[in-house]
Amino acid sequence: MSLHSPHEGSPRGVPNVKGIRGRGAAGNPDQRFAELHVDYDPGEAPEKVATKFLRDHSSTIISRNSSPDLPFEASLNPYRGCEHGCAYCYARPTHEYLGFSAGVDFESRIMVKENAPALLRAELLKPSYKPENLSLSGITDPYQPIEKKLRITRGCLEVLAECRHPVVMITKNHLITRDVDLLAELARHSATAVYISITTLDAELARKLEPRASSPKMRLEAIRMLHEAGVPVGVSTAPIIPGLNDSEIPALIEAARAAGAQFAGYTVVRLPFAVKEVFRAWLDQHFPGMRDKILSRIEETQGKTLSHGEFGKRLKGVGVWSEQIAALFKVSIKRAGMLHRRPEVSAGAFRRPRDPGGQMELF
Repeated sequence: MSLHSPHEGSPRGVPNVKGIRGRGAAGNPDQRFAELHVDYDPGEAPEKVATKFLRDHSSTIISRNSSPDLPFEASLNPYRGCEHGCAYCYARPTHEYLGFSAGVDFESRIMVKENAPALLRAELLKPSYKPENLSLSGITDPYQPIEKKLRITRGCLEVLAECRHPVVMITKNHLITRDVDLLAELARHSATAVYISITTLDAELARKLEPRASSPKMRLEAIRMLHEAGVPVGVSTAPIIPGLNDSEIPALIEAARAAGAQFAGYTVVRLPFAVKEVFRAWLDQHFPGMRDKILSRIEETQGKTLSHGEFGKRLKGVGVWSEQIAALFKVSIKRAGMLHRRPEVSAGAFRRPRDPGGQMELF
């Protein structure tokens, strides 16, 4: 594996409903910023797309948001783009700011922040820095396949564990269990909680919907291992796609609870910007007979659109279908004896990290 310059090309064009093996998107829809785009590599066709990892030269690592919809204000994202390839991913349009498409580009042109651990350490060393709850990550999965080799997320967790800095993790990859030692250390100081995202228990549906993520069975195993290590762990049954996986809510909650999950959360699907085209093409490929029904129900939950524009309504939805999903989720977690909210994480044990360029401390 080698890292490349971000000018290297990527396949473009209208969605190809025949699909691409191992990809969630069926092609590259045009992006919003038409003057910014990356063309094909010579001889590269959409059905032969190989993943490329591009250096991200960001000079800061902690991102902040003011959205009232999100349970965090600060996040840390080691990667931009995500090889898991989830067809519904709301983060796909963020790739358009880089000149890429929200389609296959998003899952095959991965921006890698190699210096993320060093940037994080530098940020936490600042005398002005005050610890705040971090989400790792806020956009794309911190444990996508390349993390096994690059270990950037682990490097960031090493810094956070050294500092006892509060962090909430969310992933759909069993690879998080590699870092159970660091998470258990953070848990001893009430400084972490983990969500494992499970969208379906149907392994075949999961392979189509989230082609390069861990299987549902392995995600349940990750819950079990984290629970046994003393790490507060819950399940994110998200997104709920009405007409596709909403009927699975009780079974998902029951299976997660049996594996050791203590809390649960959910969101309903929304399809902003080019995600509409990606998901519509995915339905054409895998569930053509159900496409109109599913899209119609999504529109009902999103206020007669595919992505509601108002805070407070986008993530849980509006209307009858959203009310039914909320009621079913509430009954399911009550029956399982699970909490709807995760435990609070604490910065009470925070300490500054070691300064590799500073003077040695004397004891």
